[in-house]
Amino acid sequence: MKRVSLVFALLLSTATITFAQQPATQPVRPPAMRLTTTAFADGTIIPQKYTQVNPEGSVSPDLTWTNVPTGTQSFVLWMHDVDLALNKTTEDNLHWMVWNIPGTYTSLPEKLANGAQLPDGSYQISYAGPFYRGPGAPASGPLHHYIFELFALDIKLDEKAAGNVIDTKTDIFKLMQGHVLGKAAYSGLFKRPQ
Repeated sequence: MKRVSLVFALLLSTATITFAQQPATQPVRPPAMRLTTTAFADGTIIPQKYTQVNPEGSVSPDLTWTNVPTGTQSFVLWMHDVDLALNKTTEDNLHWMVWNIPGTYTSLPEKLANGAQLPDGSYQISYAGPFYRGPGAPASGPLHHYIFELFALDIKLDEKAAGNVIDTKTDIFKLMQGHVLGKAAYSGLFKRPQ
């Protein structure tokens, strides 16, 4: 009887060890959202066409995104210069913010129209006005890093373009909290020619 109990105990401990070594089934995570442009490679120099140096005015680059999370109702696009601190604060230079981009979109064309409200119902701002403001870091300093960030939201934001850009940006980020389904980023470098 003791022998049977010992064999049973050994079998039970072997089964327990074998079961414990089996990896737990993890839920399959969807691929991360991805943001791209044909204007320049990620992390490289932004061509002058898309900057303040362009004599015809800054042209926004085309942007495309993939792997949109299920349930996306709208997008927010934010382009900023992370190498600048405004007025001794944590604020950097807002070059472009577009919100309420329809959740069915997977791209924005090159040279997006100017104006606070766009025909598709989205809104845009920058520190220079209701339009894309290209990079313009001074020639005397280092290359600046310009980051395009795209957020997928499970809501459409109830926010209009206002005159005070910092307040508008702050309000948009507050409204986004708890509603971000996914995020993607793309970067470029620029400083004015000597």
